[in-house]
Amino acid sequence: MLEERIVPVGSKARKSKNTIGCLADRCKTGVPINMVWWNRVTENNLQTPNPTASEFIPKGGSNSRLGNMSQSNISAFSQALFSHPSMGNPANPGLAPGMSLSAGSSPLHSPKITPHTSPAPRRRSHTPNPANYMVPTSASTPVTNAVSQPPATGQVIQKETVGGTTYFYTDTTPAPLTGMVFPNYHIYPPTAPHVAYMQPKANAPSFFMADELRQELINRHLITMAQIDQADMPAVPTEVDSYHSLFPLEPLPPPNRIQKTSNFGYITSCYKAVNSKDDLPYCLRRIHGFRLVNTKCMVLVDMWKKIQHSNIITLREVFTTKAFGEHSLVFAYDFHAGGETMMSRHFNDPSADAYFTKRKWGQHDGPLPRQHAGLLPESLIWAYIVQLSSALRTIHTAGLACRVMDPTKILVTGKTRLRVNCVGVFDVLTFDNSQNNPLALMAQYQQADLISLGKVVLALACNSLAGIQRENLQKAMELVTINYSSDLKNLILYLLTDQNRLRSVNDIMPMIGARFYTQLDAAQMRNDVIEEDLAKEVQNGRLFRLLAKLGTINERPEFQKDPTWSETGDRYLLKLFRDHLFHQVTEAGTPWIDLSHIISCLNKLDAGVPEKISLISRDEKSVLVVAYSDLKRCFENTFQELIAATNGQL
Repeated sequence: MLEERIVPVGSKARKSKNTIGCLADRCKTGVPINMVWWNRVTENNLQTPNPTASEFIPKGGSNSRLGNMSQSNISAFSQALFSHPSMGNPANPGLAPGMSLSAGSSPLHSPKITPHTSPAPRRRSHTPNPANYMVPTSASTPVTNAVSQPPATGQVIQKETVGGTTYFYTDTTPAPLTGMVFPNYHIYPPTAPHVAYMQPKANAPSFFMADELRQELINRHLITMAQIDQADMPAVPTEVDSYHSLFPLEPLPPPNRIQKTSNFGYITSCYKAVNSKDDLPYCLRRIHGFRLVNTKCMVLVDMWKKIQHSNIITLREVFTTKAFGEHSLVFAYDFHAGGETMMSRHFNDPSADAYFTKRKWGQHDGPLPRQHAGLLPESLIWAYIVQLSSALRTIHTAGLACRVMDPTKILVTGKTRLRVNCVGVFDVLTFDNSQNNPLALMAQYQQADLISLGKVVLALACNSLAGIQRENLQKAMELVTINYSSDLKNLILYLLTDQNRLRSVNDIMPMIGARFYTQLDAAQMRNDVIEEDLAKEVQNGRLFRLLAKLGTINERPEFQKDPTWSETGDRYLLKLFRDHLFHQVTEAGTPWIDLSHIISCLNKLDAGVPEKISLISRDEKSVLVVAYSDLKRCFENTFQELIAATNGQL
């Protein structure tokens, strides 16, 4: 009778010897069992604190929720598709739902409490399962105070031990939704309505990703896998430190070049290379003829390595080498295939500078529309401002300075995604060994970053680098005043105006204002479109594996010294099924090609549905009526026979 009042009906939970003895002794003295439960919880709350204990997160309810559904409504394919590790293992018969085998014997003497740190990421992650979608019932009414109120009849007391402390809580998981029916084999839902209404093209493909996205991904893959002919470029070494397969990303400077770049003051070149340690592609920025004489600057390099931001290309390592025939300093960054500099994207038209110089923007005959004047949309400029200011905010918060806020060092990937490149180069090239504090000048460099950001924004607004020249500043601001909002003009003036106090990148947030939410909304809508394109391709790998397995079986000339192996037994059925898939004809005898028929039949085969089909021999003298479930059994047995022969088990 004691167990029936403590343990929920239908469970076989095992209480520890000390716990059962304690409860039994108190019941003999006439203490109500509900009061015993309340005292147990109170004793747990009075333990000695231990800040090293893991944070307590209650588990879900029973793990076997799928068993409450009608099995006739869920096919074998649906069970495999929606399977989850928590559903694959039956609950231990000796434990109540949600109880752990790792729970301690008794928590009465546990010295640990829950700390205030966040739980481990693996405890926060959860893959949703369709069988876990619940509907509230009368038995799942939440309890407002689980400590001060005893458990109601029919409620389940869950138990979990974390860091030596045992916790009891009421399971308020709603009852499983009965009558749920999953599709037998068809898992191609229509486009989500929130994506369908934002599609710019009415004839967008329904079963494949957009051609534009596909082409962009293919181009990235091509660039990532590109190699050079070593005979045509002997100056490029085959290996540099731990990197190999070098591929120039920029035209190589001539060997006798003396002119240095205007950015770094040294001749530079850029390569794509593969690291032999992890086989990942990286971008190597080589500084020609630079000899590192002091390693104190590596303190700043280590600080740059810790910065991870979506608009900053991460610096991975810096090393010296003589593989190019001279002393060189190499910076290794993450490689982003298909990226182009802002200079080549927006400032590569020589006529734009001439047009800006000749045009009198302050004339009284009225300005041209922005698109006719060759200017960028203001929404695009604000999108760039949000990204660049976000990158600067992260860099300045880390106590560093960008120092490369220049159109030649800002990469554009995709449509509007920006990434700041070559961070940390100036910190190494201009490092002062006599300086005791390497961060002493960072505040000054951060102020220069804001001025550089203002120049980039002004150049974008003018769509010309001529606008940031000192003699053209007044004309450039007239252009901004006429064609853009006052917020953009005020932002540029604030960034370019030298003030007496130290400025922060956070100061421009009021000028960005609600446009930040516009950019966030655009990014999330773009994410929805890409996810929808991914959903169209998610089943293609499974279908290809089915065809690959089927191809290894059909028409095999000989197996185990039997030349008729593919024409007999189960293999003959699979041969006829292959003809049913691909060799259909119309009444007139012409080929009938229907992709939906092929996909539907493959899905039915993979699911093993009980539906039957007629398989006709090529001479049309034999007709075999077989179910897809039987075909699946033949398919799996035959392929396993091939695998066993491959492993030498036959």
